[in-house]
Amino acid sequence: MSNRNVAIFSSLLLPSSQTFIRAQGEELRRFTPYYVGSRRVEGLSLPGDRTFVINQGGWLGFAEEGAFKLFGISPKLHRQIRQIKPALIHAQFGLSGALALPLARSLNIPMLVHFRGADATVKDQYAQHASLNHWIYFRRREALKREARLFLTVSKFIREKLLEQGFPSQKVIAHYHGVDVDTFRPDLLVERQPIVLFVGRLTEKKGCQYLIQAMAQVQTKMPEVKLVIIGDGLLRTQLEELAAQQLQNYQFLGLQPPEQVRSWMNCARVLATPSITAAQGDSEGLPNVVLEAQAMGLPVVAFSHAGIPEAVVHGETGFLYPEKDWHSFAQGILQLLQNSTLWQHFSRKGRERMETSFNRRKQTEVLEEMYEAVLRGEL
Repeated sequence: MSNRNVAIFSSLLLPSSQTFIRAQGEELRRFTPYYVGSRRVEGLSLPGDRTFVINQGGWLGFAEEGAFKLFGISPKLHRQIRQIKPALIHAQFGLSGALALPLARSLNIPMLVHFRGADATVKDQYAQHASLNHWIYFRRREALKREARLFLTVSKFIREKLLEQGFPSQKVIAHYHGVDVDTFRPDLLVERQPIVLFVGRLTEKKGCQYLIQAMAQVQTKMPEVKLVIIGDGLLRTQLEELAAQQLQNYQFLGLQPPEQVRSWMNCARVLATPSITAAQGDSEGLPNVVLEAQAMGLPVVAFSHAGIPEAVVHGETGFLYPEKDWHSFAQGILQLLQNSTLWQHFSRKGRERMETSFNRRKQTEVLEEMYEAVLRGEL
């Protein structure tokens, strides 16, 4: 049987930072993705005929959303989903898995839950009262462990975090979703510039303050090197003030569309990924940006954090240093800026690694094989 339907459930459909969800869904070949959630948010476009949300706006919409979250009740959504006859539910993030659990029960279909980072790493004492979704997740977590058919994690690091929390090991599989190596392909005619690039949300776990400190050291030796920061977040003002005090050459660009990010990756010489473990335990899973950069032939300098060492090979496709060691971080950046032979080697090896081990098309084929195995009762 071909072209079966899968309900891709995520509470909020779909923030700009979650391009990986849409990209993976639209890459499916044996299954047709339908996007299901609590409500739409400003961000990514989704196919209107394949998108269903509970909250259509107004006080009634929020009341219906609350009833679904708290009690699993949404007659209209249940009717809509029954009409498309999904073979299974693929919930994005642990919190959405908990929200979708009553829906999976009602439809009597298997559910897979994808854990990606904070949902598996933030300490319980901080997370359980952070929001209504978090509260529901902790109330339903034990049931989720029993009833979900499979738990996917974006890295082996996140898999270990779930095992530490008592998730059944036979149900937890690390699966790299990969990168589109055709879209993320360098234009070799574009000349690389003395630019160190950062792409990501400006939050504690992204570690941007350590990058600014490292760049101050870099610029004492190479003042022409520019730091370009793409992204936004609660720490932006604080980071801009720090940069103004310490740096000579920098630019904060805020959020940028994907094509502009690719363009910057094509002209930069280093991608900096100074991610750290935040005070509340929040950690990365495996940042998409390190995959995209290497596919673009852009070497990575990063802290050895979470799943990053699973994609970046120290001394082969980039440099990895202990978290918060910005002195060494600066030295790694300088090596890649000053040694063109080393840079070329890292650039070539990074691209090769993405093609062989992180090709999204191949990884999506693996995902669909797991869907099939679940439906056959083998997983």
